[in-house]
Amino acid sequence: MSGCGLQNFCSRSKYCLFGNSLHVLIFGLMVIPMTSHIRVASANCEWNEIAAKYENCTIRPDGVHNLDCFKKNRPSSKCTWEPGESGLNKSYTLILKQPRTLKPICQVYYNIKQFYKEFFPSSKWDVIVEVLENTETTNCSKAAFRGSPQNMTRCGPPNNVLLSRPPGELKVNVSWLPEDIKYINNFSVRYKVLGSHSWNESVESPDKFVVKVEKLNPSFVYAVQIQCVVCSKCSQCPWSKIYTVPPELRSPPIEISSKYSEMTEEPGRRLITITWKYPVKDLFDGYRVTIWKECGEPPREEMNTTEPEIKLILSYSAYQLNISAYNNVSVSPAGTHIIPQHKDTQSLGDGRLNVTVHNSTAFTIQWRRALIRRYVCYSVEWMKKGHSAWYRSFFEDTNSSKTLSSLSEHLEPYQRYSVILHLRPSKNTCNIKHINNSESTYGTKEFYHIEGSPISAPTNISFHNVTVNSAVLQWSEIPEEDLRGFLLGYIIHYTEYRYMQTEYSADNERDDGERNERDGASTKFNVSVDPDTTSFNIKTLKSGTAYQVQISGFTSAGAGKRSAPSVFKTEKNVNFSLSGAITVFVLVTLLLMFGSPLIKRVKAALWPSIPNPEHSDAVQKIEIPAQLELIEALAALKVEEWDTKSLEILEKEAIIPPQMSPSKLQLLRVCQDVGDSLDITHIWSPRDGGDDDKTDPLLDASTTCFPSSPLAFAGGYTTMEMFQQLIPQGTVADSSNNPSMESTPEDLNVFTSLRLDYVRQFSTSPPSDSEHMSTIL
Repeated sequence: MSGCGLQNFCSRSKYCLFGNSLHVLIFGLMVIPMTSHIRVASANCEWNEIAAKYENCTIRPDGVHNLDCFKKNRPSSKCTWEPGESGLNKSYTLILKQPRTLKPICQVYYNIKQFYKEFFPSSKWDVIVEVLENTETTNCSKAAFRGSPQNMTRCGPPNNVLLSRPPGELKVNVSWLPEDIKYINNFSVRYKVLGSHSWNESVESPDKFVVKVEKLNPSFVYAVQIQCVVCSKCSQCPWSKIYTVPPELRSPPIEISSKYSEMTEEPGRRLITITWKYPVKDLFDGYRVTIWKECGEPPREEMNTTEPEIKLILSYSAYQLNISAYNNVSVSPAGTHIIPQHKDTQSLGDGRLNVTVHNSTAFTIQWRRALIRRYVCYSVEWMKKGHSAWYRSFFEDTNSSKTLSSLSEHLEPYQRYSVILHLRPSKNTCNIKHINNSESTYGTKEFYHIEGSPISAPTNISFHNVTVNSAVLQWSEIPEEDLRGFLLGYIIHYTEYRYMQTEYSADNERDDGERNERDGASTKFNVSVDPDTTSFNIKTLKSGTAYQVQISGFTSAGAGKRSAPSVFKTEKNVNFSLSGAITVFVLVTLLLMFGSPLIKRVKAALWPSIPNPEHSDAVQKIEIPAQLELIEALAALKVEEWDTKSLEILEKEAIIPPQMSPSKLQLLRVCQDVGDSLDITHIWSPRDGGDDDKTDPLLDASTTCFPSSPLAFAGGYTTMEMFQQLIPQGTVADSSNNPSMESTPEDLNVFTSLRLDYVRQFSTSPPSDSEHMSTIL
């Protein structure tokens, strides 16, 4: 707009407040922000004057250093440097010199606060640049650069580097600045083990973006540098900064576990806490968790965390997770964890879903009508046990049912399927957007396309607590894969069993008449029990009777296969009355209290004790001293050993009466010899009296020792019987020689009577033997 035009505009417009001076105000507002950015002053200079002004500035190691100048395929050039030890807060002065034939170019840039400066030198002559520290003292430092503009074109280093470590390798991905990428053809990488002094030979890339370094140790840490390859358009290709490459992560996370908790305030959802561990510390930056539905419905959601734990809010569907550790160059192998489908749906309530099967490729699912008020997006999953699920999401805002047809997999007969319905709160799209906290489960239902009867029977049949009229029967369930339908219960078949069958073949089907005829069974009994029952108490059985039992399961298609016969027998019935037990108890008590005297009397009557001969009435009535001495001697010999030495002692001590003839004494010796051979000491032992099962050896000995006498020793007290046989004979024989010892017939009769009384009283032989002895005597 010209001044005249502006003036005409102001004359016609009420907005022209300042008249012709408005354009001056606008120009001033435009100049102010421009001048505010001018921080570095520049001026032309003379070589000699500027050299004299900064002649005290020198190049020092602790001063400004590493001055480098270059250009980026554009008219401007750029110089960079690094400050000295005390130059962080200082300003700098840059002097640009370009010698030429006629007049050298000299330009000074003052008060530079950064560590770089762009300028526009001429491309025809070399460039000489000096950077000086501005200091109050005369002791300043400087850095110098000299180069040809044709050799100052620089490409790189890359502005972005991505390193990764496949097994045994290093993959390098780079990106370049836009002004460099059109001139760079490829680049090279050099590397070394961190801490070493020498670099390995560089590896050159086939293109300008990716290179792969092979044959690296996966456990080593490497240092890497990158540069472009020098070309006509890139005369300078400096090395990039050093990148540190950590070792490979070769181990997956371990000890992955999950903990479930119901969300009572939100039915159909569960809070799942997943934890894990990583075997190597300080080599990773974090963890990467990838989660998706096991049915395969997209998406796969990826989450990163720095802690070995993650919490998810999921539906009752089945999920799978991959957990990996990662750092800036590698990702560890993934640890896999499966979150199974939630089986316990009691919190959702029963009867929420119904399924109607039309054919092998279509079925209808129904839900409650009130659900449409809140949800219009649904997802259905159906699956066969042990197989992956199929899924289908849909939109429904009119009906409370959905028919799924044209199924990709046909429904198989006799196979159990389960269907699960999920609700999705989003109304914009029914496709799931995020796995975490995106849906809830409404209900589940199981169904069959076609049902059949069970093809196997219960197993492990056993009997417990068998009584006279009952028994507890136990068995194991039929496997689900053998049911071929919904189990409605078990049928227990039992009957009386006449005798044990010799063989049973479950594969041979026989009618009931043939089986009854062979097994000898009586009336059959059938009892039905619930499908959840695996034991039953059979009652009202007969005592002491064998029973045969078979069990089968049944579905809506009928009863299935019966189990192999099992046989048990009830206990025999034993009559028992309380009154009889009380009577027996009273009798036993009375016998213990008063039975001891009675037992003693019965024993004395039936088994009399053998008296000591010293206290016998028969012995006490003997008045002949010789007889008493002989009796005492024989009594002593009863307990001592009966041998020849004992007889000699009796003779020496004059215990044997002199009336005993030498023939009688000789007879005793002969009997002693026979007794030795017959163990006569044992025969005379009082413990051996009355053994009816053995022949008394003394009977044989008496026949040998006393052939003239028919008397047999019948009693157990043998010494007394010998005395009764010997004494009268000796007395009668000696009465003629010794008048003083003569006995009258009355004495003999009395003595004989006493002997008979003694024998009858203490003999353990039968009465016939005693009478025979009396006759002999």
